[in-house]
Amino acid sequence: MTELTEQKLQQLKSGKLTAEQNIQNFLKKITENKKLNIFLYVAEKEAFAQAKEIDKKQKKGKLAGLAIAVKPAINVIGMPISCASKTLEHYYGTYDADVIKKIKAEDGIIIGITNADEFCCGISGETSAFGPTINPVAPHVVPGGSSSGSAAAVAAQLCDLALGTDTGGSIRNPASHCGIVGIKPSYGRVSRYGLIDLSMSLDQIGPLSPDVYGAALLMEVIAGHSDADATTQPHPVPAYTNFKKAKLTIGLSADFKKLCTNKELYALIETAAKNIAKRLNAPIKSVSLKNTDLGVQTYYPIVYTEFYSATRRLDGRRYGRKIEESAREEVLRRILGGREISRAEHAGQYYRKALATKHLIKQDFDAAFKQVDLLLAPTTPELPHKLGAHITPEEAYAADAFTIPANLAGICAGVVPIGKLNGIPVGLQVLAPAFKEELLFSFLNEIEKLF
Repeated sequence: MTELTEQKLQQLKSGKLTAEQNIQNFLKKITENKKLNIFLYVAEKEAFAQAKEIDKKQKKGKLAGLAIAVKPAINVIGMPISCASKTLEHYYGTYDADVIKKIKAEDGIIIGITNADEFCCGISGETSAFGPTINPVAPHVVPGGSSSGSAAAVAAQLCDLALGTDTGGSIRNPASHCGIVGIKPSYGRVSRYGLIDLSMSLDQIGPLSPDVYGAALLMEVIAGHSDADATTQPHPVPAYTNFKKAKLTIGLSADFKKLCTNKELYALIETAAKNIAKRLNAPIKSVSLKNTDLGVQTYYPIVYTEFYSATRRLDGRRYGRKIEESAREEVLRRILGGREISRAEHAGQYYRKALATKHLIKQDFDAAFKQVDLLLAPTTPELPHKLGAHITPEEAYAADAFTIPANLAGICAGVVPIGKLNGIPVGLQVLAPAFKEELLFSFLNEIEKLF
């Protein structure tokens, strides 16, 4: 699928394929694959209307009629933005998020709103109030979460590209389990205006794609400074589509290795790293990330506290239902946890200590990137569990052990498929310094060629 997005784009820009035909083809596939429970809303009328306007244009934008699926936590005007919860079941977007405005401005077409873990709280795609998302590549296991529907939509070829959100791995986790490319941008690279927060200090919106080219293209469109989001940085946004080969030093860490409970999985990662290093004639260096084993313990107090704060507006008075009376178990666990942490915060017992440890983890990465250009790691410590299997909250939270550190450090990271283990896709995670997305995409492109 390496050249899939680029070929489609050429067809759309040349007129060999119209935007209307592209949408029609996807709508047919979506209807045929309803059992996968990937879409919560299919924007048939809106998508056709957009497609007709795009087909009238002589000069088309960067996305030129590509179909984009959107996670239900990102506002799209006139579409149900439920966060996959009964709490906001009847809430329709009253405005477009910054990323949606940018997509529409470049002639991208919003084809629908995808399923997800409720309020982005989950790692499996099973906590949605509207039923679990089915993994189209390996239906017996979960697709990963929380951006389950967005990843599954791309993997099932029900759209060209998709938007997800990543707080602690919610793009990279399902990208790995569904065998596609997923990117977590540097914190501040993409505007969060129009995103319904899980954790304001960690969330980032990012692309999911069948190939690196598509992820790079969508990233180029959505990135950049926004007056509506004070966290965005005024760094120039490079054209990611011009991939370049460069002399690199690749990093591996024993601190990641000891966290991987599936030795067969880590062996696959190590073999991939050696093959990539050989292809690029790049040395591999071992680096210390001594505080990464505190990632999960650091992450959840921050998420609980910030999620609790963000959900206080969901009181059933202004819009939606009261969240404590309408949400499911995992959402309530995080709300109750955040409430208790907030009560104890006068003594600085949890949240402020977590923020201090977050700084230590960032320092680890800063030191590592002085020695190496990129770091390679698994995406998850285990293969995805079977659909419907009972796992404890502790087991679920541990699944984020390799992805959380990138969010805590504010760096960029991406996942690219490198094969299968027991018939299940496995993605290699690549971590790069903050605002080095161009380097990240260049490297991911080389991996994609190899595998």
